[in-house]
Amino acid sequence: MTATAAVNLSEVGNDIVILPSETGIVKIVMKFGGSSLATPERVTYVARLIKKHVEQGYKPMIVCSAMGKTTNSLISAGDFALSGQVYVEALRTMHTNTINTLELSPVTVVQIDELLEELSKLLEGIKYIGELTPRTKDALVSFGERMSVRIVAATLNKMGVPAQAFDSWTLGMRTTSEFGNAEVKEETYANVKSINGKLDGSIVPVITGFIGKDDQGRITTMGRGGSDLTATVIGSAAGVDEIQVWKDVDGIMTADPRLVKTAQPVNEVTYDEAAELAYFGAEVLHPISMQPAIKSKIPVRVKNSYNPSAVGTTITAKRDKRSTLVTAITSKSSVQLIDIVSTRMLGQYGFLAEVFRIFDECEVSVDVIASSDVSLSLTLDKRQRETQDIELLVSKLSKFAAVRVLEDRAIVTLISNLERGSEVMATAFKVMEKLGITPEMFSQGASKVNISFVVRMSDREHLIKTLHACFFEGVRWEDLPQTQCASFEG
Repeated sequence: MTATAAVNLSEVGNDIVILPSETGIVKIVMKFGGSSLATPERVTYVARLIKKHVEQGYKPMIVCSAMGKTTNSLISAGDFALSGQVYVEALRTMHTNTINTLELSPVTVVQIDELLEELSKLLEGIKYIGELTPRTKDALVSFGERMSVRIVAATLNKMGVPAQAFDSWTLGMRTTSEFGNAEVKEETYANVKSINGKLDGSIVPVITGFIGKDDQGRITTMGRGGSDLTATVIGSAAGVDEIQVWKDVDGIMTADPRLVKTAQPVNEVTYDEAAELAYFGAEVLHPISMQPAIKSKIPVRVKNSYNPSAVGTTITAKRDKRSTLVTAITSKSSVQLIDIVSTRMLGQYGFLAEVFRIFDECEVSVDVIASSDVSLSLTLDKRQRETQDIELLVSKLSKFAAVRVLEDRAIVTLISNLERGSEVMATAFKVMEKLGITPEMFSQGASKVNISFVVRMSDREHLIKTLHACFFEGVRWEDLPQTQCASFEG
């Protein structure tokens, strides 16, 4: 490593300013995703961020994802092994280069070498057996998190912050045996609480996200949002004051900033609002990952690891919504809209029951639904269409109903204060009228925090930008040009 590189790394993160807590929040979980740890510079920055929290009296527990795109690389390595080729060198280069650039201890070099050797043997096994089972795939992708935490812990130790890497199962993380989508077992909370109580309080634990072990000691992964779930489980079990999820945006935004350039951070949302935002497409915490925090009533804060001075968004059980009309706008793209109308006598008993029985039989779940005694409209997302036999579903429904399937639709969802729902819907419908957009379906969620519209994919972008202009930028719907869809380029 050159002297210039050393000087640059030594300066990384020195501009971070962390103030002492004024709210009594001291014990925290800090979770960092792959993009936050993608390079030696990012690892250094995150370690410096953690160090500055420690210096201000915080007692953090760290949860880490794999570095950068490591998980994807591991999955690709598994596919290559199936075709008879074992490739580990790219992963080896990435992690050893990181260690060398950071000038980490020889102990860390040995730890990573041992994991890479174990990975090589696993890939050789896949090659010779010619099979990659869900169980083996979980073991395969676990190497990303296991290497990541050892590198982060070593970086902290080099900076003078006592830290120890932990595979989550050594702290008591137990899951079911559904490989690829395992659920955390209830006993985990007591396990983590007991083991955490025995840890040296001066040491910062750096814990693998996303992975656990079942009762037979087999490695499992917890599916989408698994690292966030690890953070909330650990935080809930350890009784921390706040769970922080560090991402690459300044918290939850009023709309997708890639689409709406004028999107603004939202200071506070409820658990219900955050769950609906995540379900309908916003890249926030997965709804399942929030359940431990809801149960233990621990606030979750979404922060930006690229901009630590941003306040972020706090997710809590309740908040004052009196001044809020709409909290945020989100959407799901490329959904199917299915209209189902009974061909039997009006009011035919059991129509809805029969429809839902067939959906259950075909293992198909829906996003948004609107119904009457004899008709039903619902949406299916892209994932459902890729994994389930929709033609079979339609065939079975057609025995007692007229079924129409519409492609290329989008769900646009307003997370709003439904105590002022009439104002929200009036504005939304007036906007769509001005834009010449006819919603093909309308639904209000049972959580009472969302209003959803199904529109054509071609109308999605213009509708979101214009709704954002009206709800967040002071534009009056009355002033919108009639059917001028491209007026707000956000």
